[in-house]
Amino acid sequence: MACGRFVARLVTGGWTASRSSSAHALVRHRVSALRLSALFLCRGEGKKQLRQEGRLETEGRKTWSAHARWTLSPWRPSVEGRWQPQQQDQQQVSARSREALFPSLSPLGQAGRAWPLPFLCLPLLLSAGGRRLLLSVRACWASPFASAAAAATSFATTTFSRLSVAAAAAMPEKRPFERLPAEVRPINYGLCLKPDLIDFTFEGKLEAAVEVRHATNQIVMNCADIDIITASYAPEGDEEIHATGFNYQNEDEKVTLSFPSTLQKGMGTLKIDFVGELNDKMKGFYRSKYTTPSGETRFAAVTQFEATDARRAFPCWDEPAIKATFDISLVVPKDRVALSNMNVTDRRPYPDDENLVEVKFARTPVMSTYLVAFVVGEYDFVETRSTDGVLVRVYTPVGKAEQGKFALEVAAKTLPFYKDYFNVPYPLPKIDLIAIADFAAGAMENWGLVTYRETALLIDPKNSCSSSRQWVALVVGHELAHQWFGNLVTMEWWTHLWLNEGFASWIEYLCVDHCFPEYDIWTQFVSADYTRAQELDALDNSHPIEVNVGHPSEVDEIFDAISYSKGASVIRMLHDYIGDEDFRKGMHLYLTKFQHKNAATEDLWESLENASGKPIAAVMNTWTKQMGFPLVYVEAEQQEDDKVLKLVQKKFCASGPYSGEDYPLWMIPISICTSEDPTQAKMQVLMDKPELSLVLKDVKPEQWVKINLGTVGFYRTQYSSDMLESLLPAIRDLSLPPVDRLGLQNDLFSLARAGIISTVEVLKVMEAFVNEPNYTVWSDLSCNLGILSTLLSHTDFYEEIQAFVRDIFSPIGEKLGWDPKPGEGHLDALLRGLVLGKLGKAGHKATLEEARRRFKDHVEGKHILSADLRSSVYVTVLKHGDSTTLDTMLKLHKQADMQEEKNRIERVLGAISQPELIQKVLTFALSEEVRPQDTVSVIGGVAGGSKQGRKAAWKFVRDNWEELYNRYQGGFLISRLIKLSVDGFAIDKMAAEVKVFFESHPAPSAERTIQQCCENILLNAAWLKRDAENVHQYLLERKASPTAV
Repeated sequence: MACGRFVARLVTGGWTASRSSSAHALVRHRVSALRLSALFLCRGEGKKQLRQEGRLETEGRKTWSAHARWTLSPWRPSVEGRWQPQQQDQQQVSARSREALFPSLSPLGQAGRAWPLPFLCLPLLLSAGGRRLLLSVRACWASPFASAAAAATSFATTTFSRLSVAAAAAMPEKRPFERLPAEVRPINYGLCLKPDLIDFTFEGKLEAAVEVRHATNQIVMNCADIDIITASYAPEGDEEIHATGFNYQNEDEKVTLSFPSTLQKGMGTLKIDFVGELNDKMKGFYRSKYTTPSGETRFAAVTQFEATDARRAFPCWDEPAIKATFDISLVVPKDRVALSNMNVTDRRPYPDDENLVEVKFARTPVMSTYLVAFVVGEYDFVETRSTDGVLVRVYTPVGKAEQGKFALEVAAKTLPFYKDYFNVPYPLPKIDLIAIADFAAGAMENWGLVTYRETALLIDPKNSCSSSRQWVALVVGHELAHQWFGNLVTMEWWTHLWLNEGFASWIEYLCVDHCFPEYDIWTQFVSADYTRAQELDALDNSHPIEVNVGHPSEVDEIFDAISYSKGASVIRMLHDYIGDEDFRKGMHLYLTKFQHKNAATEDLWESLENASGKPIAAVMNTWTKQMGFPLVYVEAEQQEDDKVLKLVQKKFCASGPYSGEDYPLWMIPISICTSEDPTQAKMQVLMDKPELSLVLKDVKPEQWVKINLGTVGFYRTQYSSDMLESLLPAIRDLSLPPVDRLGLQNDLFSLARAGIISTVEVLKVMEAFVNEPNYTVWSDLSCNLGILSTLLSHTDFYEEIQAFVRDIFSPIGEKLGWDPKPGEGHLDALLRGLVLGKLGKAGHKATLEEARRRFKDHVEGKHILSADLRSSVYVTVLKHGDSTTLDTMLKLHKQADMQEEKNRIERVLGAISQPELIQKVLTFALSEEVRPQDTVSVIGGVAGGSKQGRKAAWKFVRDNWEELYNRYQGGFLISRLIKLSVDGFAIDKMAAEVKVFFESHPAPSAERTIQQCCENILLNAAWLKRDAENVHQYLLERKASPTAV
């Protein structure tokens, strides 16, 4: 047991100043009968006995041994066998403090004597007070200004959290980051882990085949939140050398193993015994809470290693370029499922405990540590084989195997699709997809064992909505693409993260289009990814696609819409520029050349250049290495039967026309169509200079011209007034394709936000969409009107914009009705839910009445709402509801057996408008009823629900900042929480307030997000100041006009 291992360090020489020459000798050091008795008490039956007697207390779910570990962590055995402070803490240790506290013990580590205190005071140390004493002493020794009085006071009054704050305040300045030294490299990890699902700890044994490339007397590895018990190195054919010191560099998450003699060049075996904690932070090797069908709460042990958390599960070389093979085995309860990257090769009883089994897995291919995975828990599964013979399984919570069938179908279609597309077979014998209860991200592409949130994998045939089915298909497509692009060929360093994520975010749409052509998924791409990326990339606080990453802690900052959505958008543009055939050839060259290796962005460009003969690197560097994107202004002049176009490119800025001193330039693939054939390019050209003139032959005066066919080029277009006027009839009569109607409207809206055109102009264009039948076009319109509504919630004419929304959406709402019609499909279901929800929130009387009626029937069990209508009905009744409505929704949440339904309710609770009910929702967000990863959605829903909700949510985040920050450990969920909480403000002083708060409450991984939010608040304030009065006048005039829609 891990607890026993911790105490072994404490009572068998952990604080013994022996002159023994190695850690091994320390373990073998002769101990008294008293020490052996203490050791027995904290292992096996002795530990149970202590528990029964109530003498082994816990703090939360952490055993006292974790406190002992923390207390001892600054100390290590020196080469001479003496205990001394770790290097990074050396200057913080005050000899005067130690002598003041224990004057008789000042020669510790020098006189060659054992310190008897831990053994004489073992009963005290086992108590909560004893633990606080150890922590107080540790805190005192960590500071050069500590005193005996401070230690005594701390012992009496200081809580653990205060000590943590004090320790943090005493941390040294951050040093420049350095990657791991190259002296030693792993070839194979032999890894055995034994998780304890009761105490939330684990024991581990590592036997790694390594190559010493340069003679050295130390090995540096990554290690975090792990205690090494013993370590040794055995050169091939020679005697074992035991490590004499473990120097933990906590800030850099490294450990240095020191050896008494030089390790010579050559092969050898590194052995490490270690212990760790199954944490509750959703990273590393962590615990995930679930409920059994009988209602019992239990825990699974699961992993999430990307970007840099494999080091929390085992000491390793945790950098993507340091690849090795893995032989993994897990010692687990015999009634639990154990999974890892590869297939099981052996499962046998564990000799030391009849309730355990040891499960061994086949050796992996060469791979990076962040792709290693293991899961221990209770699961059902469904399985099939793909047409190319790969075993595919989807693991679900017990009793929910039926909900894995849709994802299984998608995965079985996807693997052969990618094999054919890349012309490279899937390299493993199996692929498992598993639903994890507590999971921070949407999914993780671990090679052969892909982990998902339940909502990203499970589909209930009766209770899942169409949008959930589409989401699952996209996420499965994304993660399985990584099995080739990311796993088989891996980025050399996190600088090239965008290549992994941008590519997978593009090809997931290609895959879903193949599997489900009826989804019209590429049009949805423009609304979901392309425009989202442009919105972020127009800010001054954006960043280039390719960002130089130093310390891996910086990686969290670039898991954003630039790496994913802009990355996907420029790859989509590149694919269109090259053509599918040459693109596939280039991908095959890239994957075969770098399989089982690492690559950089330039390697992909070289492969695509070789396949296509086009200047890929020159073009793409303008998109990946500089921030932002262009605005192309275009005007036309008729010359007899030809149209002459003049194009000018400038950087597009959310703050208005670009006025910088430099003149960034992009190489833009321009495609142009006309009303003669809106689906085919009349001309294609590469714009590689600031201005360009083109002649379109045989284009008559009455024919319109559209730039950026298919909205594929990653730029915005501003037309002259004449050109724009000629395009409006093509919106009304639908002769312009849906994706181009969407792109035109979105460009205009963004130009208005930036102050380049008037917002009133955009509202007039929106009225031209009254006959629009396409779901994605309506979705984008809805989103933009939502942004405008949020802005105008800061005015006294908010109701007027809601009336505009009702007028715009009423005709399509009446046409669709509430119930599906024969022959309708996936997109009709999405559109109905979108339109009815929009009308309901805007207070459309007939919609509100019908929503209330259907909600009542649903609650009473008379007529269950279809899954596609639930979000719309829920948000409508809540928006116009009272405390009874909220209580009913919370009851539905508690009764829901499916996580999709719980999330659906959580996302709309913030629509409630009364201040006391808003507070009730915010309190609910941090309750046990909401999974940790979903708290962000509840708070974000409140912030987006109303002006009052926005203020309350921001106050709630500030008041509960410590708990929220600790819950997410500074990961990407913190960035998302901040953005959702403050982005909707439109008052200058709020930007200052947000800035000041985070200056005193640092969130390093969210630093760029905070800057972006402050910028957005200032932009909103400027927009409101600039256009509010004109919008108000337009809405009033429109209301008085009999021709209003």
